[in-house]
Amino acid sequence: MSCGFDLDHYGELLEAAKAGGYGFASFDREPQTGDLILRHDVDLSLDAAVRMAELERSLAARSTYFLMRESVFYNVSSSEGRETLERLRDLGHRVGLHAVWPSAELDERFDPVVAWHNPDPEYMRAPIPGAVNVMEERFFSPETYRSDSNQRWRHGCPHEDLAAGRFEWLQLLTHPEIWVYPGG
Repeated sequence: MSCGFDLDHYGELLEAAKAGGYGFASFDREPQTGDLILRHDVDLSLDAAVRMAELERSLAARSTYFLMRESVFYNVSSSEGRETLERLRDLGHRVGLHAVWPSAELDERFDPVVAWHNPDPEYMRAPIPGAVNVMEERFFSPETYRSDSNQRWRHGCPHEDLAAGRFEWLQLLTHPEIWVYPGG
């Protein structure tokens, strides 16, 4: 098995999590033992988000996709954006806001959950009125958080730890474009 950043390995991560006894959860309640909270910050590509969501659906996984209201790479108000929002929900996933500080203006397109884009420690854990901040202390600690930022796992690929059930619970952040377009 290769710990590469591609959809095949992402599927292996999900299968490892199931083998390790994890169940898929979201940000609508406190994390519990055995929860795997899949979080996807969609920085570049709506198509990549849909492709990852389809793979997750085929493996009975649920996740939350965080989309930007304003982006130079995509437009959630365009027909493609509206179709993506609908498709993600049809596949059983949630859609949160990937916001740039300080604008966390939610509307009917988004579930009341926010992930800051390029967060600063000064505000990244602060409460957000009317919404869940995915970096709040209850959802974020070094022991229960892993990210693929810049195609680098800070604590190594979580595959084996997931398969062995080593995390009490885990928030796993991925960026779909990294996995759908390897080397891109």
